[in-house]
Amino acid sequence: MWKNEWTHFRQHLRATYNRKSPLEPPPVPTQPPPQPPPPLSPPSFAVCHLRSLPFSHTLSLRRTRLNTLPDRDSSDTFRTSHCCLPNLGDASTGRYPPYNSLTAAPLLLRRRSLDPPSYFTRMTPALFLLLALMSAGTLVQVHATGRVTALYGDIIVIPCNDGASVPEDLMFIKWKYEKDDGTPGDLLIKQVRVDQPTIQATDDYAGRISTDEKSNLLISLASLEDQRTFTCMVVSDTNLQEFPVTVVVYKKPSSVQILDKAEALQKDKPTMVGTCLATDSNPAAALTWKKNGHPLVADGKAVVITSSIKLDPATGLSTASSMLQYVATKDDAGAVFSCHSQHELKNETTTLEPIPIHYPSEKVSLQIMPRRPIVEGDNVTLKCQADGNPPPSSFYFHIKGQKILVENTDTYTLAYIKRDAAGEYKCSLTNNEKLEASETIAVGYLDLSLSPTGKVVKKVGDTLTVKMEKSTSGDAKVSWTKNGKSVKEPKFSKLTFADAGLYLCEVTMVDIARRQSFELVVEGKPVITSLTKRRADDAKHEVLTCEAEGVPEPSFQWSVNSTHERSSYVNGKATHIITVVPKVNLTVSCSVSNRLGDDVMTINVSSGSLEDSDDQAKLIVGVVAGLLIAAAVVGLIYWLYMKNSRQGSWKTGEKEVGTSEESKKLEENNHTV
Repeated sequence: MWKNEWTHFRQHLRATYNRKSPLEPPPVPTQPPPQPPPPLSPPSFAVCHLRSLPFSHTLSLRRTRLNTLPDRDSSDTFRTSHCCLPNLGDASTGRYPPYNSLTAAPLLLRRRSLDPPSYFTRMTPALFLLLALMSAGTLVQVHATGRVTALYGDIIVIPCNDGASVPEDLMFIKWKYEKDDGTPGDLLIKQVRVDQPTIQATDDYAGRISTDEKSNLLISLASLEDQRTFTCMVVSDTNLQEFPVTVVVYKKPSSVQILDKAEALQKDKPTMVGTCLATDSNPAAALTWKKNGHPLVADGKAVVITSSIKLDPATGLSTASSMLQYVATKDDAGAVFSCHSQHELKNETTTLEPIPIHYPSEKVSLQIMPRRPIVEGDNVTLKCQADGNPPPSSFYFHIKGQKILVENTDTYTLAYIKRDAAGEYKCSLTNNEKLEASETIAVGYLDLSLSPTGKVVKKVGDTLTVKMEKSTSGDAKVSWTKNGKSVKEPKFSKLTFADAGLYLCEVTMVDIARRQSFELVVEGKPVITSLTKRRADDAKHEVLTCEAEGVPEPSFQWSVNSTHERSSYVNGKATHIITVVPKVNLTVSCSVSNRLGDDVMTINVSSGSLEDSDDQAKLIVGVVAGLLIAAAVVGLIYWLYMKNSRQGSWKTGEKEVGTSEESKKLEENNHTV
C-alpha cells in the first residue's frame, strides 16, 4: 500500500513541476485507515531541516522508501551526510514557486517513528520533489573542485560541469557560492524549459551574473571579492551532481616605478638608491633589484633590500615595494640600477639613469696650457684638477709667492707672459691645502737685431756693412735669402748692380722664429751690356736687341726708325728690342741714359739684296772648292792603287834566269822603291 501511494506522489510531483505556472500545494491524499506497521529491521532515516521556511520541517527519509519505527520515543544518531532540500517560498500565501533553489545542509541520520498519513498531510510540493528524488534512488555526487582564473575587471566564465554534456533527463541547473562566513548563498537557477535564468542573488551579484548557452556562470567586472568557490548543481530525474569551482582573479601591476631616486651615491657609505613600487596587482608582484643586469643579493652590509606588501582595503589589490640601500665604490661609476617586477601576467623592468658616485679628492694635478713650449708673449693658462667627484670648484693658485683664490673655475691665466715669469707654479684645494700639485714653466725667447733695415740706396762701387745680432734662450739657426733664394750672409765691399735685391734674415729655434729684412738698391749710370741683331723669319726684317744695366731705369734711343719695338726692366736690367727693314747697309747706334749718365753702342746692318749677292758668291766658291777637293781625292786614290799593283808583281816568288849581280840589282831597286 505504501509503495502504491508513493508512486502516485512521484507522478503528481513530476506533473506539477512540468507546469510553467506557479505550483499549488497538491491535494492531500485520502488518509487510509490506520494499519499496524509491518515489522522492520531498524532502517536509516535522513533528518533534513528546511531553512527557507518560517517554520521547521523534520523529515524521516529512507533511501528507497518511507517507513515507521515501532518505538516512537527512541532516537539514535547513526551518521552524517548531505541532504538537498528545496526553497519552499512563502507558506503564508499558499503560493509556491517552481523548484528553483536547493541548498546543501548537514544530514543527521536518526531512528524516529512517524505517522506517515499525518505527515503527508503537512507536505509541500518541494517536499514532494525531494521525496520523489529520494524514493527513486537518486544519487548525490560531489565532484572534485575545479579552478578558474580571471582577469581583474573582465568577465569571469565558470564552467558548470567540466564541459561535459548535460544529462538527458535534466530538470534544472542551480548556481550557488560560498559566502565569507562559509555558508552557501544562492545565485540563480536555470530550468530546462525556461530561456532566462531566475536570479536569486540579493547582494552585489544580482546585477553581475548571467549564464550562457552552456549554462556557464558569467560574472562581470571581476574583482578580488570573486575569489571564492562557486558550485553548479545539476539536477536530473536520477541524479544530483555538484561541481564546485574555485575562482582566482589576477591583475597585473598598474605601474612599476622607482620613487625617491638617488641623485648620487656616496663612496663607502650606505646610500638609498630608490624605492621600487609595483602597484595594484593580484597576487603581489615579486620585485628584484639588479645592477648592470645582474640580480643584487642582500647581504645586510653593502646591499640592503627592504621589501613590503600593502593591501588596499577597498579593492584588496596589493602594492609591492622594495627599497634598495647600496654601498658604492669607484668601480660603480656608470653602473645602471634597475627594478624587475615578476608577475603571473606580465614581467616588467624599470631602469634608472646611471647614478654618479661621490667621493672626496685624493690627488691634485696641475696642467700648463698650451702644452707646447711656451715663448715670451704667449697667454699661459694654469688648470688645476682633482680626482674627487663632484670635482672641486675652488682652488688656490700659488704664483710667485702669492696665493690667489679662484672660485667656480679651475683655471688661472697669465696674460702675455714675460721671460722673467719662468719658475715653479702650484695649486691646492681650498679645504685641504696639503693636497697640492706643482709644475715648472720655462719661457723661451729670441731677440733679433739687423742693421740696416728697410730700403737702402747705394751707388755702384760703394761699400755696405750688414750687422745682425741675436739673443736666445737656446740654440738658434740663422739663414739668409735674397729675392726668395737662399744665399750666404751678405758682405758688400764694392757694390754692383747685381747686388741689388731684397735680403731677409731669419733666426729660428724650437717654436720661435724672428725675421728682419732690408732692400738694397744700387744706383749708377747705365751701361750697355750687349747689342745684337738677327734676321726675322720672313728674311726681310732685322731684329735689333739692346741690353743695359742702370738705376734708375735708363731710357733708349736708336739711330734708325723701327716698325715695332718693346722693352722691359727687371732688377736694374733694361732690354729694348726694335725691328727694322734696311734698304742699304747701315751703322745703327743704341743710346741709353738716366740722371746719372749715359752710354752708346753701334752695330752694322746690311741691306737684304747685298746680302743675297754675297750668299750667291759664297755658294759658287763653295761649289768650286768642293770640286777641287773631289779631284784631289780621286788622284790620290789612283796613285795608291798603281803603287800597290807594282809592288805585288815582285812578290810572287818566281825567279827568272840571270846572274847573281842582276838579282842584287833587283833587290836594291826594290829597297829603293
